[in-house]
Amino acid sequence: VLSSLPLQVMLYFNVYYFPVWCLAEGVMLQLKYQLLPWHYQFLLVTAFLILSLAEGSRLYLGYLGNLQEK
Repeated sequence: VLSSLPLQVMLYFNVYYFPVWCLAEGVMLQLKYQLLPWHYQFLLVTAFLILSLAEGSRLYLGYLGNLQEK
């Protein structure tokens, strides 16, 4: 089994777009946080953290799996 070049290219660009996405989402979260009720604040922060952790681990495992051909 060989490593996939299209997958590696997508992972490469996604590694650079992910911090930009995190920064944009963080700024939007900060801007609307005070305007929302407490339960929406909790849900918004929880969703942001889960998505950020999932995307970071997906990129890490994608690099690890594709470059080591696993």
